Amino acid sequence: MHFIKNNAIVVTKTPHTAEEFIQKKIELLTDEAEPFFAVDLEDVCNKHIRWLTLMPRITPHYAVKCNDDINVIKLLAYLGAGFDCASKGEIKKVMDLGVSSDRIIYANPCKQSSFIRYAQEVGVEVMTFDNKQELLKIKQVYPNAKLVLRIVTDDSNAVCRFSMKFGADMKTAHELIEKAQEIDMEVIGVSFHCGSGQMTSKAFVDAIQNARIIMNYGIKLGFNMHLLDIGGGFPGNLGTEDYFAEIAGAVNKALDEHFPDDGTVRIIAEPGRYYVASAYTLATNIIASREMIEPETGNAKYMYYINDGVYGSFNCVLYDHYVPVPSLFAKNTSNDKYTSSIWGPTCDGLDCINTTIELPKLEIGDWMYWKNMGAYTISAAVQFNGLPFGKPLYFMSKQFWDTVKAAFLTVPRKYQADTSAIRLNSTDCSNEVEDDMLPWLPEDIAEDTTVVTIQ
Repeated sequence: MHFIKNNAIVVTKTPHTAEEFIQKKIELLTDEAEPFFAVDLEDVCNKHIRWLTLMPRITPHYAVKCNDDINVIKLLAYLGAGFDCASKGEIKKVMDLGVSSDRIIYANPCKQSSFIRYAQEVGVEVMTFDNKQELLKIKQVYPNAKLVLRIVTDDSNAVCRFSMKFGADMKTAHELIEKAQEIDMEVIGVSFHCGSGQMTSKAFVDAIQNARIIMNYGIKLGFNMHLLDIGGGFPGNLGTEDYFAEIAGAVNKALDEHFPDDGTVRIIAEPGRYYVASAYTLATNIIASREMIEPETGNAKYMYYINDGVYGSFNCVLYDHYVPVPSLFAKNTSNDKYTSSIWGPTCDGLDCINTTIELPKLEIGDWMYWKNMGAYTISAAVQFNGLPFGKPLYFMSKQFWDTVKAAFLTVPRKYQADTSAIRLNSTDCSNEVEDDMLPWLPEDIAEDTTVVTIQ
């Protein structure tokens, strides 16, 4: 049996929604199948255009940790984005795709010494720090590094808070600038992170004001403070467009006030979920079910077991505080709803995706799909119990493909990845897409990307 490569990009002659694309694939299946992601790469591109439109002064550096999908990295690199890397492995992955070192910020305030040494070897100069010990470590390992001081923020309104772990308060920040001057380390700017999934603009505005104070102090001490990194935290789910516009407006106003556009300061950000959250829709299959009767009421309630769970694509339930809600196809809609719960396929009782939800009665073999599943899902998934998690299947319209196909051409790799040290990409999990299930004809084939076309 012939197989299409894992990272196949499906080019549709007419535009498709994720639901339509998933439905088309399911209709062609001849047997129960594994979970899969429908990845709308055009959505990623549209997010980039929206970013440049609403915040033209800020160069996005995609947070690789959020979703390390190679095709997302390829597309964003082609579109001109930079990259926020948190480890040697992420730096290698990005640079192995041909991205130059000057487009990378090593934005992890707590770094392993050997990783700092690797950054020096491959020319990644810019990196963050937030404490004296880290500053002294970098001095010892990479004395020519260009440092960015990360300050603490108020991230109380974020989905995932970071300030309890990272960031120097204002007093400490002043002391660290002084220490850097004392030991002759180059500090070039200030960074902050308002927490992942930040839903208010005030945190950004306050942090920009504090960054200006620290930048001014650095300039007073003789540093060339020319970089401001406003971090991540920008919302990316469907329906959060207005929140993002509000944050962008407030950020622009704060930048105009504290960092006027005079060419002296370069401004970057580290968006992750903003780019990928809504681009990924996960399709799962009900593999088992259980009916139970409430003793007191006599009402039926149901437990549904699907073929992906919290150790796989739904790890966002544990790590990202996400509450996923399934969508059903038309054939499963009904006004009769039952108290239900949804569980993953592993043998662990912790593997619960949704504890209580009202659903129509569903059958084994039925499919459901989950929107906004691109952020902090496959990047942290594992095959616990030997069970596969969702793998990406990319789609885009022919018109869009003709615009961006150069992004997916194979490029020479400057640095050979050490597979013993790097987690395999989410598409490298021995999950194949069978082309007898999907009668798509190859249109163009590069070394590591297959492109197929359907109606």
